[in-house]
Amino acid sequence: MAITGLSHATFVVSDLERSARLFREGLGAREVYDSAGREHSLSREKFFVLGGLWLVAMEGPPLAEPSYRHLAFAVDAAEITLFRQRLQALGVEILRGRGRIEGEGDSLYFRDWDGHLFELHAGTLDQRLAAYAAADRAGAS
Repeated sequence: MAITGLSHATFVVSDLERSARLFREGLGAREVYDSAGREHSLSREKFFVLGGLWLVAMEGPPLAEPSYRHLAFAVDAAEITLFRQRLQALGVEILRGRGRIEGEGDSLYFRDWDGHLFELHAGTLDQRLAAYAAADRAGAS
């Protein structure tokens, strides 16, 4: 018995069309399904494919309060500025990122209109582990 991968991530959103624009225009996702008029789930939903991941936007109430829980997408470092411009044009909240240790990779954090936190990260797990190990050896915290 084993987990074979991530199936999908669902985001409950107050405005399905606005969130669909974020996924399509802001992040470059491909919309593959719209349940409009059908009742297969709890409420109307749209499916997207982004970087091989299945994402779901489902109508419902926004988050009660924002948190640091987030989904991070892998991006090329050279494209972070372009993503920032796209996201700003859509009106999402661009956030100041956390402090970084040299070598762990750059990130762009943003919240959608319902308080979901997303990260666009230009780095890998191996790079982050190496950066943390180097910082530990140097005595940084």
